[in-house]
Amino acid sequence: MANNKQQKKRNIQNQKRKLANASFKSSLKTAIKKVEMAVKNGEKDKAVEALNYAYKKIDKSVAKGIHHKNYADRQKSRLSRKINKL
Repeated sequence: MANNKQQKKRNIQNQKRKLANASFKSSLKTAIKKVEMAVKNGEKDKAVEALNYAYKKIDKSVAKGIHHKNYADRQKSRLSRKINKL
């Protein structure tokens, strides 16, 4: 438990950041799932459009420090391979 004002403030900031990051991660997962669903249904143009949005979200997560660069590269590669198979 926090004993001083500085640590109390830091706890509040951490909680806000945790909620914001969780929300962003959830939206990123949704974007990735949209790409996978479009690929599964064989809709190439829809999949490419969803891929562009997913790339944007993935890059933003790295810029915000939510995910590591290697995670982003791996996800992008995995998604693009799925679309190239169509």
